[in-house]
Amino acid sequence: MTEPPSNFRTIEVADLPLEKGRLVFTTVKSQHLKGRGDTTLYVPACVEPGQSVPVVILLHGVYCSHWGWALKGRAHEGLQRLIDAGEIPPMILAMPSDGLWGDGSGYFAHNGRDFEKWIVEDIPLLVQEVTANGADAPHFIAGLSMGGYGAMRLGAAHPDRFKAFSGHSSVTVYDDLRQFVEEPLESYGLGQVEGPNTINTIIENKERIVPFRFDCGVDDFLIDANRKLAGQLRQAGLDFIYEEFPGGHEWPYWEEHVLRSFRFFADQ
Repeated sequence: MTEPPSNFRTIEVADLPLEKGRLVFTTVKSQHLKGRGDTTLYVPACVEPGQSVPVVILLHGVYCSHWGWALKGRAHEGLQRLIDAGEIPPMILAMPSDGLWGDGSGYFAHNGRDFEKWIVEDIPLLVQEVTANGADAPHFIAGLSMGGYGAMRLGAAHPDRFKAFSGHSSVTVYDDLRQFVEEPLESYGLGQVEGPNTINTIIENKERIVPFRFDCGVDDFLIDANRKLAGQLRQAGLDFIYEEFPGGHEWPYWEEHVLRSFRFFADQ
C-alpha cells in the first residue's frame, strides 16, 4: 500500500513510550522556516488514530525550544492527570520550537522567515500527519512569556484556526522583547516602527474574537504590563478572563497554571 505524500519535504519522527501515552519528537523541513523545525508532541494512550481529538499548541519563551514545556513544565503530565480525573477530554499537545531565530523569534514573520505560519499552518498539518488525528479537530493555543505574546496574538488573528487562546506571564507589547533578547529590535526587520502588539491585534479582530484568558504572577516583572492590557481590553468592551496568582516569571508558576488553560479549553 502506497504511503500518502508528506506535507513536508523531510520528516524525522521518534517515539518515547510513557506509562499512559507517548512523547513524539519530530523534525521537519518547513518552507516557512526555510529550514528545519522541531516539535514535541504528547499523545495520550487513549487516543486512537482517526479520532478528532482537540489539539493544544503550547508556545515556549525566549532562550528555550520545543522540549521546554515537556521537560521543564511537565505539561504532558499535568494534562494526563486532568484526563485521568475526568476533568477534561483527551487532548493532544503540540509543543513546537519558535523557529530558533536569535534569542527568540517572537512568532511573527521577519528576516525572510515566517515564524507565524510555522505555528499556524505547519503545526496542525504536522500533528495530523504524525498522529492521524482528524483534520476537523478543534485547535487551541497557549504560551508563556514570549510564547504568551505569540499565543494571544495568533489566537486573536486567526479565529478560523483556533477556538480559544490563553497566555501566561505574557509579553504584551513588541517593545518589551528588548528586556529579553540580545538582538536589537531593529534586527527583527521592523526598523523604528511599532511592532505587532497584543492589544492592537485583539482590537483589529474584536468582532470575531474567540474566547480567551490570561494570567500573571503578582511577583512577575511583567505584572504591570498585563494589568495594563487587561484595563485596555475592558475599556474596549471585550469579554475575557484575567487572573493574578502568587508567583514570578518561573517554571513552577507555568507548570501549575497551564492546567487552567487546559480546563478553559475543555470548557469551549
